[in-house]
Amino acid sequence: MGTGQSGGGLAGAAKAVRARGSERGRAALVAGADVVGRASADARVLPGFLIAGGQRCGTTSMYQALRQQPTLFRPTWRKGVHYFDMAYGERDLRWYRSHFPLCRQLARASTRHGGDVAHAFESSPYDLFHPQALDRIATDLPDIRLLVLVRDPVERAYSSHAHARGYESEPFARALELEESRLASEVERIVADAAYESKAHRHQAYRSRGEYAAQLAHAGHLLGRERIHVVDSHRFFREPLPVLDEVLGFLGVTTRVPTKVEQHNARPRLPLDPGLARKLRAHFAPHDAALTRWLGTEPTWVAEGW
Repeated sequence: MGTGQSGGGLAGAAKAVRARGSERGRAALVAGADVVGRASADARVLPGFLIAGGQRCGTTSMYQALRQQPTLFRPTWRKGVHYFDMAYGERDLRWYRSHFPLCRQLARASTRHGGDVAHAFESSPYDLFHPQALDRIATDLPDIRLLVLVRDPVERAYSSHAHARGYESEPFARALELEESRLASEVERIVADAAYESKAHRHQAYRSRGEYAAQLAHAGHLLGRERIHVVDSHRFFREPLPVLDEVLGFLGVTTRVPTKVEQHNARPRLPLDPGLARKLRAHFAPHDAALTRWLGTEPTWVAEGW
């Protein structure tokens, strides 16, 4: 399987530390992986595609499904490297490359599978929404392909609020009221200072992150529409194998293996207040219409009249 590890010893140690659940050991291993990775960065690949978003749209489930493919390789340690969104002001492309497998690993995988395409990849779901990440990606990885998952934006917003533990103290309705003031001037601050991390922009943009069409239009302008594949996450969980076939086709991968698809990071929540849901649907209606135009088809939640 394409586990994307950088070397047998390091991979074995990582597995052992994960099994023991040692936080100190994990921290030491991550530090060691960074050292080893940087020392051998010139022999490592850059990713062929990125899972760029959206947050709370099934990106972890897609990542876990794709890493089961024998010609797709995840980063050595981190699911998401978060270079283009969080580390760009302090790190460089060599540091980013150090997280990925060795060139010879992909070459061997390709040979074993009849010359099939082999890719490294990662999942940093803030990339799609971050005001500069896509521009940085287009500059540093001009041939990259993007995989983007979208979900009913009302559900996504409510799920994001439930997920924002440690970053959110307000109930959902109040957090929505505060969103505009919380985000005021945050984009400008992020653009002005590459090292600035905006808690509000990353964790409290409940409505804004679900306005997918503008984000996709920006990505398409920078990279080309043909380099972006959008997955309706509701369809993904209903019929995962046909959706995965479409994704692998987009990536140029012909090798297929039996794949287990599971829903990750789902948390039980109280039902959303119907009145608040109606307000959110009204807010998202023009954005969903724009998304329909961009996709050329209605997403599940529009087609089924949620």
